[in-house]
Amino acid sequence: MASIFTKIIGGELPGRFVWKDEHVVAFLTINPIRPGHTLVVPRQEVDHWIDMSPELARRVMDVSRAVGQAIQQAFAPTKVGASIVGLEVPHVHVHLIPIDGMQDLDFGRADSDPTPAAMDAAASAIRTALREHGHAEVSD
Repeated sequence: MASIFTKIIGGELPGRFVWKDEHVVAFLTINPIRPGHTLVVPRQEVDHWIDMSPELARRVMDVSRAVGQAIQQAFAPTKVGASIVGLEVPHVHVHLIPIDGMQDLDFGRADSDPTPAAMDAAASAIRTALREHGHAEVSD
């Protein structure tokens, strides 16, 4: 059965995409810990990150770096944290979270009902920063 991320990637469920390429996409999580919290997801459905091919793992990390730089520019956090957990959805995904302290990595603090306007604004800010960095893979 297709994962929820496969359904989002395939357009069966909505998603606020900021990046799309042949192998990897990035979209905002529906439960952000902080504004700008983005997921980088391979199109190929792989459950555990250690099972990705070396090539796919490199691409996921390359995209994570590019999107992370855009998040850094757009939100000016102290750092952009990255986390690969994978317990809730059996499809590899890297959480990119603007952080100012360790508490900003606490998934228990996620917003379960962010406003659509706030989500749209966060996606727009990341897309703008990606374009400024010269990335053609920006999703509209």
